[in-house]
Amino acid sequence: MLWFLLVGSSAAAVHFAMVWWLVSNWQMAALLANVIGFAVAFVVSFIGHHRLSFAAQQARAQQALPRFALVALLGFTGNELLYAMLLDLGMEYRLALLLVLIAVAGLTWFLSRHWAFRARQA
Repeated sequence: MLWFLLVGSSAAAVHFAMVWWLVSNWQMAALLANVIGFAVAFVVSFIGHHRLSFAAQQARAQQALPRFALVALLGFTGNELLYAMLLDLGMEYRLALLLVLIAVAGLTWFLSRHWAFRARQA
């Protein structure tokens, strides 16, 4: 669980920093910047979770990557919908993103642990 928290926090920090940078420096819409932030953070997340968080489960990358991509896309769908709702309510984009990233983390852990990185049974 410690590795999941460290890897997840690192990926969330990359995601958050990317959104902040794109909105601040490129005046990009927060929801569009969120898509780019997710894509960059996905790479950090998959590599870290495969090699550290769930390494003991011995799932091969070829098996885990499509599963984790599905988990991540499911989480991101919830992320984007919740983020849009909070922004529509007038919440500041960085606070809204922080709350959304925390909210989606639990679902990501559960599905990653019990499905995405689970080794195939022989």
